Amino acid sequence: MTIEVRRTPDARFDGLRDYPFEPHYVDIDAGDGSGLRVHYVDEQPDPAAASGETVLLLHGEPTWSYLYRHVIPPLVAAGHRCIAPDLVGFGKSDKPADRFDYTYQSHLDWLRQVVFDRLELSDVTMVCHDWGGLLGLRLLAEHPDRFRRVVATSTSMPTGDREPSALLSIWLQLSQRSNPFVASQVVDRGTVTELDPAVRAAYDAPFPDESYLQGARQFPLLIPLTPYDDATVPNRKAWSVLRTLSIPFLYVHADHDFGVGEGRATLGEAIPGAQEAILENAGHFGIEDRSAEFAAVVAEFVGAE
Repeated sequence: MTIEVRRTPDARFDGLRDYPFEPHYVDIDAGDGSGLRVHYVDEQPDPAAASGETVLLLHGEPTWSYLYRHVIPPLVAAGHRCIAPDLVGFGKSDKPADRFDYTYQSHLDWLRQVVFDRLELSDVTMVCHDWGGLLGLRLLAEHPDRFRRVVATSTSMPTGDREPSALLSIWLQLSQRSNPFVASQVVDRGTVTELDPAVRAAYDAPFPDESYLQGARQFPLLIPLTPYDDATVPNRKAWSVLRTLSIPFLYVHADHDFGVGEGRATLGEAIPGAQEAILENAGHFGIEDRSAEFAAVVAEFVGAE
């Protein structure tokens, strides 16, 4: 059966604050023979200043490429090409209307098509936040030859071998029972600073009504919580690869991130030679709280070699 898709009207994105980027789109296979349109930002430096670095910025739940609006310009100014896709179900990308069309594996397959099959990216510096890490770290483990270095923040890659934390349990309940589900409220609760109304409007823009929200609703349920989850075995295999990689790896720890605290330990201890930076006075969406500081950390890490 063909996947039923919602496409957010372009007018919802008119006049967004601090988001001047030209839209780019690729078409991918949804997995049933039908197509999905995926949006991405692709900002490139002046050829004379280009360093040849490609920075792939992966957002999480329930944000979109708007999260990186203040990170992209300074990286481009430093000579780097920045690509920030909107995951299927988010931002300007198509949104299947049936939540059961979203699985961990389908998200991986969709993202793999975008970054490798369509954009043909290689030698990538990956920056991943939240679910951007749950997906990006799997891609790293499965295609390590495509990546040059990694910056991870407020993320991990669960295998279901630990009891979920109290905060995760609360989030699972809120994500399913909130009526309405308001993306900007989620982001606002995960920041130290209070979001401006215009910024809140931008985080709500992709979701005109509940039928557009099924990806955001489903994402929390895809986190492996038990050893019997579909993603448990693949994630365990991914960890076995990550523990052997000799790749520059930086974990940026937001000091007020109480949502994915385990990432600091699990990634920092597992990845050989992993480094750590602290993002002070920043919550789970620390990129929103301290975008300039975060961009500076990424730029320094990229230029360290």
